[in-house]
Amino acid sequence: MFNEHLCPVFRALADPRRLWYIEGLCDGEAALRELAEIFPLSQPTVIHHLKVLEECGLLLSRKEGRQRLYSLQPSGLRPAHDWMERIVYRGDVAPAGSLVDLLEPPRS
Repeated sequence: MFNEHLCPVFRALADPRRLWYIEGLCDGEAALRELAEIFPLSQPTVIHHLKVLEECGLLLSRKEGRQRLYSLQPSGLRPAHDWMERIVYRGDVAPAGSLVDLLEPPRS
């Protein structure tokens, strides 16, 4: 598949809990302990979700003393963003009767 490299990012973003962690890190770096306290999930579950986000390039982690700190890695979204931008751009210039027309809601 031509865009197969995008699948891990979209799979990671498809889970609402992972979106919570991304939102939680928008204001800056946070420790695992802080993320586990904010959201109603067990620490092993939090670790799993953060690992998925890190493996697909959306988060960075670093060890400081005895704790692990996480931060957003916005450049991890770049390939998915560029792909979606191409789709949107094609939609803006697509001929009438194209797939893009079928995806738009009907106008009243």
